[in-house]
Amino acid sequence: MSRTVAIVGGGYGGAAVAKALESTADVVLIDPREAFVNAAASLRSLTRPDWAGNMFFPFETLLTRGRVIRDRAVSVDPGGVTLSSGERVAADFIVLATGSSYAYPAKPVSDSIAEALDDLRRTHKELRQAGKVLILGAGPVGLEMAGEIKHVWPDKRVTVADPAAELLPGFEPQVVEDLHGRLDALGIDLRLGTALAAPPSTEPGMAGDFTVTTGQGEEISADIWFRAYGTSVNSDYLADGRLTVPTPRGQVPVTEFLNVKGHDHVYAVGDITDIAEAKMAGYAMQHAEVVAANITARLNSEEPTATYRPLPFPMILLPLGPDGGVGQLPSPDGPFVASAEMVAEYKGADLFTGRFVDQFGPTA
Repeated sequence: MSRTVAIVGGGYGGAAVAKALESTADVVLIDPREAFVNAAASLRSLTRPDWAGNMFFPFETLLTRGRVIRDRAVSVDPGGVTLSSGERVAADFIVLATGSSYAYPAKPVSDSIAEALDDLRRTHKELRQAGKVLILGAGPVGLEMAGEIKHVWPDKRVTVADPAAELLPGFEPQVVEDLHGRLDALGIDLRLGTALAAPPSTEPGMAGDFTVTTGQGEEISADIWFRAYGTSVNSDYLADGRLTVPTPRGQVPVTEFLNVKGHDHVYAVGDITDIAEAKMAGYAMQHAEVVAANITARLNSEEPTATYRPLPFPMILLPLGPDGGVGQLPSPDGPFVASAEMVAEYKGADLFTGRFVDQFGPTA
């Protein structure tokens, strides 16, 4: 059997599949970016630019045998991948791992390391001079951002507003109660059930005084704001329907083996799958283990047996700075409430940097 595996996207799931298969297959990793981006570190990089180098891991240090093509997929069909340059990569196996886009600064805008670092330094300078910060979105990204800002600048006034009526719906009450308490202790002004009548008059991430009015007629004044909502799946390259028809949300239907339905040699991992679970890096890396095992089985002329089933409850590690936060993890007995010390140890202290140093090698 031929052994070419084309992996479209070098994020958390795609990079893990590539690393797992390079010793047994001819791996071709396709991504327009200069480096793997540990997006979990982006918010701390905003508040501490000296730390931002920890976000980026060049793909060249990931693979010792595989090929990396810095380009963007424009179409995928059962036989391979067509790139924006016009090059075509024929493949025996294809893995879709293109993830999703999110508002800056949670994810960088540029594909270049130098430009992404410049963006973060520029936005840090704007944030540093601001005294009142408004964050729109009280999901994990908005709350993490608020925690990182308060850790570096305890005296800044930080307001987090969201139209939703509650934090972390579906999580254990103890986790939600703990989160409210920690936000209060940090002095973060949480405004749930709060929609704005009109967006701020300034651009996000740019310092400048403004006042917004809520649907309840209240006013919120600040001098910088950030958007912390709005995820879009990166699946435009499937729009021609040559491989599959994405769902209205841009995701692809997958089997329990993580095959794209209708194709036993095409797989998908991470945010692009239609699996009913939160789109998180941890899940993408679990998907990668299943896909790598099944492709390895096929390469060995064996029947794939690895399957993926989402947890019946959500999990999260939500640091509010490097020293603590809240979490919910799986256990044999169901959801387990993680202590602040566990959140710091597992994620908050280094935001997974150590894991990726092991996978890629030290950052420059």
